[in-house]
Amino acid sequence: MELSHSSKSSLDPLSNILDVLGARISRRTRMEAAGQWALAFPALDRLKFVAMLRGSQWLLRPDKDPQLLSAGDVCLLGRTAYTVASDASLAPIDGQAVYDDAGGDVARLGGDDVIAIGGTVTIDAAEAGFFLDMLPDALIISGAAPASGTIATILQLIGKEIDEDLPGREIVSARLADVLLVEAIRAYGRQAPMGWLGALSDPRLGRALRAIHADVAEPWTVARLAGIAGMSRAAFSAEFTRRVGQPPLSYLRTWRLMAARTALNRGGVAVAQAAQAVGYTSQSAFGHAFRRAFGVSPRAGRRP
Repeated sequence: MELSHSSKSSLDPLSNILDVLGARISRRTRMEAAGQWALAFPALDRLKFVAMLRGSQWLLRPDKDPQLLSAGDVCLLGRTAYTVASDASLAPIDGQAVYDDAGGDVARLGGDDVIAIGGTVTIDAAEAGFFLDMLPDALIISGAAPASGTIATILQLIGKEIDEDLPGREIVSARLADVLLVEAIRAYGRQAPMGWLGALSDPRLGRALRAIHADVAEPWTVARLAGIAGMSRAAFSAEFTRRVGQPPLSYLRTWRLMAARTALNRGGVAVAQAAQAVGYTSQSAFGHAFRRAFGVSPRAGRRP
């Protein structure tokens, strides 16, 4: 089910990115388990969330220390293989095969001492890297964190939908999963010292990012963005680059081209229209920039 979004260009940065990149929760799963168990899942170009409704389980990732997830915790997983287990020392079996053998999206392993729900967020293949590169392999939001109050409420509502066979349960659960995903990203951003999410939560850099995403076609300069951030040009450029990983105008150019390519791939938009919508007054300049970024011309870059 696609994340609900607006078509307006004035979306906030996170909504704008999820909208343009076609982020959607393509699968929702539930696991009920007791006793000894361990399930392994491969690395994929997707974002996945795991939320604990009851009990606890270990999360294991390559070359990382095991982490215990308890009821109320939410974990967002990017491009990483991972294992969930009752005991960190157990040898895992193929988790995807367990769900496939169960013939659905619910895996039952001996009881319900542990209940966890999951959601797979898929992104348009060509654009997946832009968003996933902004995120670490795993974002863990503790249920005990000060910012997790809203998450706790959402998990309670999801648990109620699971326990009670009410009319409309599927659509309510899907909407709650949408909100849970965004709230988990927000919560992590508030505690992230680095990266795009941390910059978005920063009072000064966040204002500049919101300005860019509110009007990507505006002829932004570093000086103007620095003024919006309330910083000197040099300090803004250095801090933006340090936190986001690229200079302000490089970020702007990357996002413009990403948005234009998405518009072209969705169809119904001419190359000249796509170029103008993201701030290129010259179709030739747009074509050169597009080829430098993606290796093909705007027309050739359209997906079938």
